[in-house]
Amino acid sequence: MAFYVYLPASKKHGTLYLGVTNDPVRRVYEHRTKAVPGFTSVMMSSEKELKKWRRDWKIRLIEEDPC
Repeated sequence: MAFYVYLPASKKHGTLYLGVTNDPVRRVYEHRTKAVPGFTSVMMSSEKELKKWRRDWKIRLIEEDPC
């Protein structure tokens, strides 16, 4: 099963969210509807590394690679 690291922003210079999911479409829906996701014990090293990044680095990553 594939997992994805996601890093959306609420708006320009807004709140940044960082997490891991195996269903990106569902996770975007949960963020937009404020649904509470289930806890997953799967933590990817990419997520842990990105959480250590400075805020301006995360914003640059979002603006440079909007996939």
